Amino acid sequence: MNIHQQFSKATAVLIIKPRAIGDILLSTPVIENIKFLFPQIAIDFLCESFAADVVRGNPFLRNVITFSKKSDYTLSIINRIRKNKYDIVIDLFGNPRTAMFTRWSGAKTRIGFPFRGRAYAYTDLVTPRGGEVHNVEFNLDVLKHFDLPINFKNPMFPLSSSDTIYADGFFVQNKLSGKTIIGINASGGWYTKKWDLNSFARLIEKISTNGKYEFLLFWGPGEYDDAIAIQKNVNKTTELIPNTTLKEMGALLQRCSYLISNDSGPMHIAASLNVPTLGIFGPTNPHLQGPNGDQHLWVRNEQLDCLECNLTKCPIGNVCMTDLSVQVVFDAFQQLILKNQK
Repeated sequence: MNIHQQFSKATAVLIIKPRAIGDILLSTPVIENIKFLFPQIAIDFLCESFAADVVRGNPFLRNVITFSKKSDYTLSIINRIRKNKYDIVIDLFGNPRTAMFTRWSGAKTRIGFPFRGRAYAYTDLVTPRGGEVHNVEFNLDVLKHFDLPINFKNPMFPLSSSDTIYADGFFVQNKLSGKTIIGINASGGWYTKKWDLNSFARLIEKISTNGKYEFLLFWGPGEYDDAIAIQKNVNKTTELIPNTTLKEMGALLQRCSYLISNDSGPMHIAASLNVPTLGIFGPTNPHLQGPNGDQHLWVRNEQLDCLECNLTKCPIGNVCMTDLSVQVVFDAFQQLILKNQK
């Protein structure tokens, strides 16, 4: 029985992608394509609790199963998986733990990438192209490998009516409704991915000289002080978002006219919500992890030969970010505006 026949006969499929926020979001086209091709299948998604809002509310999912990386034992998670009697398990992560989840899931068909000797866990192996194609395409390879047609490539970040009502209320309360809002997101999972806070402040001042724009500063867990530092260091009134859930943040991002962001989860959320996004890059590869979609752009310091190092600690002073000039980012933002006026 080939894979197409196995999907045609399947009633329940589990997709595994535990983290991070952006990576999970970029995997969501897999969900939509499976449901479109095989509407009889109930699809569940396994991820870590902190990232569950990325897929919670997705109309093509039956359940979102969550776990804590630190407090949930591997065996207990496997037992939860086995109780659901999945026909097919797709491991989009491929680390030692998710390989174990997949191997002992009880599913007859187990699809995954043979990273570092983990082929034992899977019945069907997909050649990984993580260093060759955008992360969306990397995830969709679990279907393309078996000649299953791809009908959807846009990541989905579902928002509820309560999320949009929350964002509407914030905009009304802060007198932002009807204005052209530029979101500024200085966050990043690694410090090496973060552009200088003072540079963000100078960029805001440079953009604001024409008087057309208002600025909304975004922040997440552990990033409030960074947002405050930008706000205090800029000669322009800016607004900070309050402490929000991931969904509420998404709804606020959706209300922005543009977003300027380091490579991070909020960058991918904004792009998935069709907010024209300028991504600031250095140690990561924008061809592989950039904002997904033709209306977006990315910028980096092209004068360096150490770009795309993927280092979380930099031995030479993080020059890809410290030496990236405000003028270069400003020029890229002007290109973003022009690109979205066509």
